[in-house]
Amino acid sequence: MALTEEQRTRIVNRWGDMVYRLALARTASVPDAEDVFQEVFLRYFRHEDKFHNDEYRKAWLIRCTVNRCKSILSSPWRRRTVPLETAEEVGVEDDYREVYSAVLSLPARYRAVIHLHYFEGLSVAEMAQTLQLPEGTVKSQLSRGRALLRDMLEEVAL
Repeated sequence: MALTEEQRTRIVNRWGDMVYRLALARTASVPDAEDVFQEVFLRYFRHEDKFHNDEYRKAWLIRCTVNRCKSILSSPWRRRTVPLETAEEVGVEDDYREVYSAVLSLPARYRAVIHLHYFEGLSVAEMAQTLQLPEGTVKSQLSRGRALLRDMLEEVAL
């Protein structure tokens, strides 16, 4: 028999803090802990008919939380990523850091075309196809972005 929404809410309220704290302690990352929390309760609700008492439920939630944390911590994806705070420094040579910082401060529409053209080496036609924009729009955004970038870099140089 499926649980009602109210019963599910009571279960999350009762056991949620334990699952979240354990996930946070194991992953040391708020986003990862939130992901584990969601996955654990999704799995729980798929198998909710198996739990007949609180002792078994608690043991299952702890075991499932630990296993999900292990999966996240050992995933190849995690080994190939860096925290967002350091992402802008990765892959940019020291000579270009100032320029890249200026590019990141451009408005989004100009930042995209400047990055794709200069850092990824895409042509106007390739950018137009990738961004699903007319080539004329890409050319004008590239031109305006260059002008803004030039102004920013001239201010820094002064």
